[in-house]
Amino acid sequence: MSPRRKAVRTDAELECPHLDAGLRARGIDLVLLPDGVAESELAREVGDADLLLMCYAPITAHVIEGAQRLRGIVKYGVGIDAIDIESAKARRIPVVNVPEYAERTVAEGAFALLLALAKKLAPMHEAMRSNGWLWPSAPWLASDIAGKTLGLVGVGRIGRSMAQMAAGFRARVLGFDPHVAAGEMRAAGVEKHDSLQAMLDECDFVSIHCVLNDTTRGLIGRREFECMKPGAILINVSRGALVDEAELLRALQDGRLGGAGLDVYSQEPLALSGHPLSALFGMDNVILMPHLTFFTLEAMRRLEDETLQRCDELLAGGPVLVKSRDPRLTSQRHGVRFG
Repeated sequence: MSPRRKAVRTDAELECPHLDAGLRARGIDLVLLPDGVAESELAREVGDADLLLMCYAPITAHVIEGAQRLRGIVKYGVGIDAIDIESAKARRIPVVNVPEYAERTVAEGAFALLLALAKKLAPMHEAMRSNGWLWPSAPWLASDIAGKTLGLVGVGRIGRSMAQMAAGFRARVLGFDPHVAAGEMRAAGVEKHDSLQAMLDECDFVSIHCVLNDTTRGLIGRREFECMKPGAILINVSRGALVDEAELLRALQDGRLGGAGLDVYSQEPLALSGHPLSALFGMDNVILMPHLTFFTLEAMRRLEDETLQRCDELLAGGPVLVKSRDPRLTSQRHGVRFG
């Protein structure tokens, strides 16, 4: 009698009831592991698993090397920087993500942060709750989006959705992305810049939408903050490590930045105290989100449905569909097909 199939899903705090029920309905024994699970416990559970589903948990070489039955690693989300893909390739274990489920959703979240900061909605709301009314005075003087310049650091799916929204507000949109041609950007209403620093010098708002890898880690650092217009607003809904966060904190404390809207951090979760970025909680010109710009009813249903599709492909023994254009995934040669 063949053993029952087993799937391990990390980051159980991210509720995926449709996904979990779908796996169990397929006769799969599902093990849910919490955020921060120890590498040793994860390796032990994955040792006899057919599927590994992860969102944030590091999937190390040690975890992969001990996985004797593993048919594939499914990132139920987009970013793959927590997976040791080279170790998976060495074991011929396919790695796949779900890159399209929330491109519009995350862009909406980024644009909502931009609007809220430009209009000073967060401090105004808190002041209204405390005082009952406010009169038009300097602390509440907001900014228009129309006529301003938005700079996109990364002009992929999410960046282009952001550009479309900004254009609807009659903003000029610039873009820095070495991997996207000028004509492709122009078709999306974006003016291409080959120099990140030169682009930043023109921008009233900057929104980050690129992947995290060895070349983009710390992409926005001291030099970049010094290039930004005084009073510029920074939005980051991509990955915290794309920004030198110590320099971000300094730019906010020094008053060089006009504000920041953040959904991602190098060290997650954020904390009210004892965290390198705890000082952000006391700043009126900062809006903090808990890595949830993707978390809408519609996006989660798309994510769970497509994750189940990828699991079905892996369990059937056929090639799994890779939709991402990330070279770390497109370099795979075993058990994958591209589309």
